[in-house]
Amino acid sequence: MKRFARHILAESLAVLARVVIAKYRPTIVMVTGSVGKTSAKEASAAVLADSFFSRKSEKSFNTEFGVPFTIFGVKNPWMNPLSWLGVFREALALALLPNHYPNLLVLEVGADRPGDLERILSIATPDAVVVTRLPEVPVHVEAYATPEALREEEFQPAYALPPAAPLIISADDAHALSMAKRLPVRTLTYGVAKDADIRIFDIKTGIEDGVPSATASVRAGESVGQITLRGTVGRQQLFAAAAALALALSLEVPFQKALEALSSYETPPGRMRVFAGIHGSKVIDDSYNASPVALEEALAALAEFPEAKRRIAVLGDMLELGRYSVAEHSRLGAATPHAADIVVGVGIRMRALTKAAREAGMDEQAVLSFDNSKEALAALPSLVLPGDVILVKGSQSMRMERLVAGLLANPADAAKLVRQEREWKKRS
Repeated sequence: MKRFARHILAESLAVLARVVIAKYRPTIVMVTGSVGKTSAKEASAAVLADSFFSRKSEKSFNTEFGVPFTIFGVKNPWMNPLSWLGVFREALALALLPNHYPNLLVLEVGADRPGDLERILSIATPDAVVVTRLPEVPVHVEAYATPEALREEEFQPAYALPPAAPLIISADDAHALSMAKRLPVRTLTYGVAKDADIRIFDIKTGIEDGVPSATASVRAGESVGQITLRGTVGRQQLFAAAAALALALSLEVPFQKALEALSSYETPPGRMRVFAGIHGSKVIDDSYNASPVALEEALAALAEFPEAKRRIAVLGDMLELGRYSVAEHSRLGAATPHAADIVVGVGIRMRALTKAAREAGMDEQAVLSFDNSKEALAALPSLVLPGDVILVKGSQSMRMERLVAGLLANPADAAKLVRQEREWKKRS
């Protein structure tokens, strides 16, 4: 019964969303991929904000429910019946009455199960697509027959593009490059590869006035500039910025104007934000989610963090990897000693990572394991010393943001973390 009610609700939202799109005909940018979608969406919205009357997906609203919410410009009603009435009232008002509607939508779209993107594309079709990463072992792969099947689904928005429409892909992603060759679209690439249309280079992690930042030079044709993202570290946020610049250029926004607009981009909560931690430490909050490729990037950022006395990796289970779970946790465990002085595993799947870290040469006392984030938080404060840099990362269900909150020097910073809504806090 619940499944049937959910289906009816989703179909009702889809019908109204199609009517709204048909009525106002906004330019639709879709952001897809296995990792980094929300960061790329936020960066894209930032670079386009001064050139278009635009609207972006809130948070990670990338499902058959989240996409209509963005189209209507409403918040998640959760389980509140009155809030749901408000959603349909707003949708009907848009459909039936004159409104000043955005001329561009930046929609994040995602796939948890086969058919998810087909349902979203039945609601709206893109005029431009940004593809983030299509890794060897994507998150949610356990729901698909093969990683290739999941990559195909995540690439579906590109297949829906009209001829000569812009497709933005990573120049460092062999899968995306290969798949793009099939299409009669206008492909622009971004990344560190020398032949990237938007190339970032001289990537650095720095600290200015006590605030960490990720910086890089960027080149687009004959134009050269600088990207500086304060309060964050890691290449993945710079990739999001480069993807956004490529999108802006494809929509005829001048390079310098786009670069200046990018200064308003703020890393989304739970994506490599850096906070002051207890006992004079720093906390890298990457607690939104976890996948093998994202964990690799996060560990690389931890290894490169300047002026760290010790580097501590607090890692929660990577979920939804299916038959690849043990192998991927073990593979990354073998690499962890190169990035961290201390490894703290949270969850039963992380036992494969901590075991591999010990086998790779880490001292037994430098490798800790806990069943959940609450247990880890009870033990960690006594471990932290001045000058430590602590990376916290894990899949959503591991609720690693609770651990981040407990390590903050300023409790008020907890409002800047993911999953701070009352509905989330009610969950165990």
